[in-house]
Amino acid sequence: MQTISKKSTKRSWAGAIAQPGKEFSPTQLPIISGKIPDGLRGSLYRNGPARLERGGIRVGHWFDGDGAILGVHFTDAGATGVYRYVKTAEYEAETKADKFLYNVYGTHSSGPIWKRWNQQIKNAANTSVLALPDKLLALWEATKPYALDLQTLETKGLDDLGALDNGLSYSAHYKRDLRTGEIFNFGVSIGSSIQLNLYKSDAYGGLHQRTGKIVQKTAFKLDRYSVVHDFVLTQKYLVFFVPPMRMKILTTLLGLTTLSKALLWEPQLATQVLIFDRENLSLVSRGETEPWFQWHFGNGYEDQDGSIILDVVRYSDFHQTNEFLREVATGETHTVAKGTLWQVHLNPQTGKVTATQEIVNRKCEFPVVQRSQVGQPWRYTYISLLPQRADIDTELFEAIARFDYKTGTLTEADLGENRYSSEPIHAQDSQNPEQGWVIIVVYDGNTHSSEVWVFDSDRLDEEPVCKLGLPSVIPHSFHGTWNPAS
Repeated sequence: MQTISKKSTKRSWAGAIAQPGKEFSPTQLPIISGKIPDGLRGSLYRNGPARLERGGIRVGHWFDGDGAILGVHFTDAGATGVYRYVKTAEYEAETKADKFLYNVYGTHSSGPIWKRWNQQIKNAANTSVLALPDKLLALWEATKPYALDLQTLETKGLDDLGALDNGLSYSAHYKRDLRTGEIFNFGVSIGSSIQLNLYKSDAYGGLHQRTGKIVQKTAFKLDRYSVVHDFVLTQKYLVFFVPPMRMKILTTLLGLTTLSKALLWEPQLATQVLIFDRENLSLVSRGETEPWFQWHFGNGYEDQDGSIILDVVRYSDFHQTNEFLREVATGETHTVAKGTLWQVHLNPQTGKVTATQEIVNRKCEFPVVQRSQVGQPWRYTYISLLPQRADIDTELFEAIARFDYKTGTLTEADLGENRYSSEPIHAQDSQNPEQGWVIIVVYDGNTHSSEVWVFDSDRLDEEPVCKLGLPSVIPHSFHGTWNPAS
């Protein structure tokens, strides 16, 4: 009897996560093309889930992979790369056991169901990074950050920033105001009530060093659990949009379902708008608007009339984007999850949305602005973009783009067939403040290799000014930062 083999429908991007990422020590990176700009001096850091299996078992969701950090240091001597897993206590225990021992967002631990009851959550340390003068923090949603060495990426240990006690978590999406040096962040905690915890870190520590130590915190009671992944910082405010969701708390605590499957989309609840004063972290206003879901905001500021203007990547619901992201871990996606870039106008005194406009009607994510413009008026938002040639349900981002709010134009850099981009990171030139660079990590599915590409921020639609080779494949990552040389 003839056996008919089923043809795989996996796309080239799946090659980047087919095997766990391979660490490498500080290594001089070869220049593939072009040259490193003279004014590009500092470090690029990126964080993402690099190990998606243990003992032959895959994670249940892309969010659950063990975090690994890529560091690329640009100096007068060239570029050096280093790639290390964040050696959390859970990572070490699971490495020793060669199996999953903890519950995560979409993955249950191995073993009988009764062992999952109210079990410790694994710190995946896989979402973002915060560069401080004396350490790099690996950030994740539900627990404290881990501190690493800025150069070698060696793990130092958990860091409470002086105030993360009693199980308080520190989100992946801090906001840093370069004018004041202040760092703002939040965390959501579940106890007798569901709380949104707000944090402000000191502007300056000893010897005028930004230490990240939390100097002010407050808790605000939410009336329901929702996925709150990011927020907006403006000159005066912190702005949160709480999507219309609920969670089946009991079944989650009993280990009957993962958190990912316990989240319910309930659009009849509407999206809540919460606006806080950034000086004292007190609530200024709360309002409601139409139901949507978002992972990420780009930026926000107040105009001359006092209105808040921000941009955000919006989805019509939560389940589609969550399912697509779950499927990524399998190496094959089928769900259409289209997030598009919108601009939103708010009245901060009432919490009322006064206007919304879709800016980029194509699948995009990871909106980023220049570091010095966070919380300030800005002109350009950089995004990862799906090329028009690509299938929306099966492909990852193969382009980056810059939207110009002054001219209303979108400048796109299509990386080419089977080349997949990370989130675009803007780096200001150290010699010319008018010059900027956009740095991405590219997985080339044609050659099964990873590279670092540097674009002129004003010429995204031209060839990169420099391409650097990396020693091993870097699995698709989530977020990163640029830390300029001091």
